[in-house]
Amino acid sequence: MKPRNIKAISVRKLALSITLMILAFALYLPTGACAADDPYHSDPTKVMGPTACNECHAPEVEAWKLTHHFETFNTMHRSAEGREIASKMGLRRIKEESLCLKCHYTDQADDSGKVVPISGISCESCHGPGKDWIKIHSASNEVNHLEKAAKLGMLQPNDYYHVAANCFSCHTVPEEKLVNVGGHKAGSDFELVSWLSGEVRHNLQKSGGKVNEEIPVDRRRMLYIVGRALDLEFSLRGVAKATEDGAYSKAMLARVTAAKDRLEEISKASDLPELKKILSAVNVADLKPGNGAAIDKMADEVGSISSALAKSQDGAKLAAVDSLIPGPDKYKGTAYKP
Repeated sequence: MKPRNIKAISVRKLALSITLMILAFALYLPTGACAADDPYHSDPTKVMGPTACNECHAPEVEAWKLTHHFETFNTMHRSAEGREIASKMGLRRIKEESLCLKCHYTDQADDSGKVVPISGISCESCHGPGKDWIKIHSASNEVNHLEKAAKLGMLQPNDYYHVAANCFSCHTVPEEKLVNVGGHKAGSDFELVSWLSGEVRHNLQKSGGKVNEEIPVDRRRMLYIVGRALDLEFSLRGVAKATEDGAYSKAMLARVTAAKDRLEEISKASDLPELKKILSAVNVADLKPGNGAAIDKMADEVGSISSALAKSQDGAKLAAVDSLIPGPDKYKGTAYKP
C-alpha cells in the first residue's frame, strides 16, 4: 500500500470546503445583486437612491411621491395580500427577500455590502443605476453630456426598447413558483402609453416644473408599437420559464396570444416590415412548458427586431396607428399637476 499524501489530502479538503462556501454564498445572495444574470434590474452596488436625483429633479420626485411606485415601500409588506403570498412562499420578511425586492423596491448595497431596500420603485428602476453616469448627466455645461451619460449606462426616455424592458421585466411577473404556489397574479394588463400617461407621468423638465406635459404624439406611437412588441417578447420569456402545466404557464400562453393579435392589428395598419418579421418568428407549436431553449430563442429574435425598430423609427410617419393607441379614458391614474 502506498503511503497517504497527507498534504495533498488536506489541500483537496481545503479546496472542497472553499467551493462549498462559494456555492452557499452564491445561493444566499439576493437575485438583484447579480446584474449580469438579471440585466433588467438595477445593480444595488451602483444605486445612488432618489435623493441623489432630487437635487436637480425636485418636481419629478414630487410627482413620484404621489404614485403607487412610491407607496409600495411602506404598504406592500403590510398588505394582507402581500403577507398571504409571502406565507405561501415561505418568506418571513418581505423586505429582506430578493424575490420581492427586485420588483417592489429599489435596493442598495450598504457599506458592508448588504443589500437593503431604500425606497419603492424609483428613478433608477427605470433609468438604470446612476453611480457611473450621474455626474456626467448633471454636467449640463459639458458638450454632449447626455450622450456620454447614455454610454455609461443611463437609460434615457428616447431609448424606447430598454426603458420599456425594465417595465415588462416586472409587469409580466417572471416567476412561476410565485404564481403557482404563492397565488401572485400572473402579470398586469400593462400597456406603455396608458401607464406612462397616467400617475407616473413626469414630463416636467422643459417647463421647469410648471407643467406636466402630455407625451407628444410621435412618442406615443413609438411607445405603443414597441410596447406591444415587448409584451410579446416578455410573454414568450415567461412561457420559456414554465416547467409545468399550471396557472403560470396558462397565463403566459394567453398573454402571448393576446400580444400576437395586437401586433397583427398594428402590422395591418402600419405595414411595418419589422412587425411581419416579429410575427413570423413565433412558432406556436413550440410554445409549451419545458421547451425553454427554443422559446427563449424566439424571444431573443423578437427582442432583436424590436430593438432595431425602436432605433430606426421616430413615430413621425406612423399616424396610421393613432386610432389604436389608448386615449385619456384609458390612462392609469391621474397625472401629477404642479
